Amino acid sequence: MEKDFLTIDEVANTLDLTRQTVSKYIKNKQLNAVKINRTYRIPLPDFQEFMNEHTTVSDVNVQYKRNSRNCSLEYDNKLERHHITNDKFPVELEIIEENHEKPYNQFIFGDNYHALQYFKQALQGKVDLIYIDPPFGTGQEFSYHNKEVAYSDELVNHQFLEFLRKRLILLREMLSEQGSIYLHIDKKIGHYIKIIMDEIFGYQNFINDITRIKCNPKNFARNAYGNYSDMILFYAKSRDKNIWNEVRKPLSADEEKRLFPKTHPKFGRYTTHPLHAPGETNNGDTGKEWNGLQPPKGRHWRYSREELTWLDMQGLIEWSDTGNPRKMVFAKDHKGKKVQDVWEFKDRGKSYVSYPTEKNHDLLRRIILNSSNKGSLVLDSFAGSGSTLFVADMLDRQWIGMDNSTKAFGTIRQNFEEKDILCNYYSVKSLQ
Repeated sequence: MEKDFLTIDEVANTLDLTRQTVSKYIKNKQLNAVKINRTYRIPLPDFQEFMNEHTTVSDVNVQYKRNSRNCSLEYDNKLERHHITNDKFPVELEIIEENHEKPYNQFIFGDNYHALQYFKQALQGKVDLIYIDPPFGTGQEFSYHNKEVAYSDELVNHQFLEFLRKRLILLREMLSEQGSIYLHIDKKIGHYIKIIMDEIFGYQNFINDITRIKCNPKNFARNAYGNYSDMILFYAKSRDKNIWNEVRKPLSADEEKRLFPKTHPKFGRYTTHPLHAPGETNNGDTGKEWNGLQPPKGRHWRYSREELTWLDMQGLIEWSDTGNPRKMVFAKDHKGKKVQDVWEFKDRGKSYVSYPTEKNHDLLRRIILNSSNKGSLVLDSFAGSGSTLFVADMLDRQWIGMDNSTKAFGTIRQNFEEKDILCNYYSVKSLQ
């Protein structure tokens, strides 16, 4: 049965508008609505008539999502999405220094909103991975260990939310169909950002909320639990199409010793597994006698009798004193553990890094290996010290970085020169 009424959220999603704008249409009697169970509903025929009156396309096909989990935040001065994506932004790019002829591997100095507007057509659908570590909306200044200010995190509350939302809308346009984005954020503001990312990328494309342990446990004197973690929000452009390489975590020495307690003189640590499995096989090969043994009652051999004989000839079956055979399984063949959603990649002290918010290279390595391939284009529009670009380069990815901090620009340039990384440097500025 066709749906007779739409919610305000469904109308807003179809028109790509905010709930506030749809409510204004209703208040101004431009769009008919009825009150059902204390909430307004828009009759489908009325909405179709509204669409036909306000579009140049005939026979409008109204689409909506049933049982959508998407929601949105309402706050002052929130721009409609189409104003951001369709804005004809007058911007120019100026060369600072060119060191190679590759299409990417470049750093853009200036406001990343201007830079993203400049690149929105050239990079549309081409970026496989975005990692960003934006300001956290704290209102604080971030300094080096010598008190020199690197950048100011001035925007707070709804100003910060809209600052980030505008950039996320443009970043989504740049993601390829197999692309994904990781956004690193503080937990004080991160849950608001989660709602904004649901709005932009779609709840169905949310993959993980990763907890990152950033420091040692704290012992501050306030009535609260210690805060030693932040969060990374992981979304795909189109879930189940995104690049996923399933890079696993190797076993620690203690885990290897516990899981593989025995030692083989040639192949190292091992354990043993049963050669039979639940379920009887009445007519198949795995239910028949092998080496004078029948599988235990209610079970069958895990392998064909031919393969069992081959394993035994290779010395890969261990026989107990009572004549019970078990397969030898070696630690060297273990594929590693699946990575979970709590990561321990602690920040280094300010005296050990080139930029106050520099992130752990191993953290970036995990993200880049899992969610991009060799040759993929990686984008970081809050590049900071350039760690994302550096790790991407080491892993044979292409990359683009952006930042408006003069300290970030100087740090990246110095680090890249020291590491012999070729980068083209540009500045971007608005012509408005």
